[in-house]
Amino acid sequence: MSYFASIESLFYLAATVAVVASLKVVTGNNTVHALLYLVVSLLAVAVCFYLMGAPFAAGLEVIVYAGAILVLFVFAVLMFGLGKDETQHAPQNSGISNMFGAMFLAFALLIELVVIINNAQIQQSLQVKVISSKSVGIMLYGPYLLAVEIASFLLLAGLLAGYHYAKPESQGSQR
Repeated sequence: MSYFASIESLFYLAATVAVVASLKVVTGNNTVHALLYLVVSLLAVAVCFYLMGAPFAAGLEVIVYAGAILVLFVFAVLMFGLGKDETQHAPQNSGISNMFGAMFLAFALLIELVVIINNAQIQQSLQVKVISSKSVGIMLYGPYLLAVEIASFLLLAGLLAGYHYAKPESQGSQR
């Protein structure tokens, strides 16, 4: 078996983990469990980026999305009280059985990362192109400045709309 075939199989494993975790995010009933699956999905996408030879994009995926954006989601869940209704109507079973799927997928990613890091031949066969953060910053705040600003306004509008729809109705007003 060639090393490129093993890289392909590792890529497809990470892509499968990302797809399964993303489906669990969309179809899940519990908001907190959906956030756990979202973390696994974002980490799997970062592994895919790394295996495609883009370690900078993989690092940004982990730092920006799995770090900062997920903290924003957790803050929104806490601020809007989305977990209160779920805990009142949830079946009374152990929490570990509910999180077994996310733990299994995360463990599969951990094993894959250990294989990638410990195999020197896989590391050498990855065609990594080093891109400096300065060149990414110049591109984002140069020709793509309008797109970055529009994306930030859309995120802000989504957060405000979510707050508006999640707040309790007052007695005299209607939606």
